[in-house]
Amino acid sequence: MTDKLDRLVAEARRVADQRAEGYREKALKLYPWICGRCAREFTSTNLRELTVHHRDHNHDNNPPDGSNWELLCLYCHDNEHQRQLEATRGQVAAKQPAKAATHSPFSGLGELLKKN
Repeated sequence: MTDKLDRLVAEARRVADQRAEGYREKALKLYPWICGRCAREFTSTNLRELTVHHRDHNHDNNPPDGSNWELLCLYCHDNEHQRQLEATRGQVAAKQPAKAATHSPFSGLGELLKKN
């Protein structure tokens, strides 16, 4: 059972790496090796730190003209995804009505003051 799961995970990783390699190579040919956010420039020695970001967050949407891609450094790419997560969480929280507070920390204070 474990061997089957290991093979399945390895195959999924291989396919994902293959897909990413295809659009990454295309994006690196289309765009200059500069981060689209911080404008950091890259060379062949540090090119591994430049990532392809999917603007619509759909890794299967890879138009040949590269219109869904932008090159971002690792840091800006992580920041972009964090902002997306926080925005999604905010939308979910906004849809749920706020619960009224039920705890009253000073509810017995008046009685305590009267006793002294």
